[in-house]
Amino acid sequence: MIEYVIVVFGDTDSSLLIGRMAAFQIKGLMSAFKERYDRDSFMKNLILDNLLLVDIYSRAKKLRIPTDVPRVVMIVETGKDKDRNALELVQEFVGSNGTDFVTAVDESNVVVIKDLAGGSRDKDIVKSANLIQGHLEELGMADVRVAYGTIVGDIKEVSRSFKEAKMALDVSKIFFEDRKVIAYNELGIGRLIYQLPIPLCKMFIREIFKDKNPEDFDEETLTTINKFFENSLNVSETSRQLFIHRNTLVYRLDKLQKSTGLDLRVFEDAITFKIALMVVKYMKYMKQYDY
Repeated sequence: MIEYVIVVFGDTDSSLLIGRMAAFQIKGLMSAFKERYDRDSFMKNLILDNLLLVDIYSRAKKLRIPTDVPRVVMIVETGKDKDRNALELVQEFVGSNGTDFVTAVDESNVVVIKDLAGGSRDKDIVKSANLIQGHLEELGMADVRVAYGTIVGDIKEVSRSFKEAKMALDVSKIFFEDRKVIAYNELGIGRLIYQLPIPLCKMFIREIFKDKNPEDFDEETLTTINKFFENSLNVSETSRQLFIHRNTLVYRLDKLQKSTGLDLRVFEDAITFKIALMVVKYMKYMKQYDY
């Protein structure tokens, strides 16, 4: 328990009044700090699924936190830059409006629980995420990424939005390296691949490529494949963008078909090949974590 001793000099009545005012102010500051700490603790336990359902609603009521407003969870990752306090910077930028919460669950990730009761939706969420990302980079922080989950309508579902944001952050590092802001609902098939067990991935790659390792493809072949996918399997447009004759592109595709048994001009083969390359990329990423 913290005790404060206030010493004042001068007229007795005036001194007593000043002392009471100071004590009242200190008590108010302590109360505000305690409530802020309790709210922060509540939100941390909420997103980490450390609360029983009955406790969620009782504690939210006690802390005067609305339970039925739409919210979305954002995760701000600051990469390798630990020299500056990202939590404080995000708190300052987002502000303390009493509706949005900013907290942290580890050293590199800041969590923003955004209140959408004011009618904010997808466009506003994207705008907010981009503003946070841009603000931190302007302050000199490197490798800043922002990922967010889907909108939830009840406070008990906030942890789901947090898990979605976490997955979006992880998946973006594998399949969307150039994206600084990513949403869970933009992950596409990458979300499914990320949840596959590694042994199953290895089995799939062996079935598709046999003894050939996709990582052994030369740079020219990989460039041709990626450009062909970018242009929706359009031979003419791909050859134009690669500055090669159409027949040269056809020759490369024929060569790839003989090597892998997959003809990228056939939609089903192209889909299989695309998924296989993504699986290889996923396996390569996970290998650094000794999976």
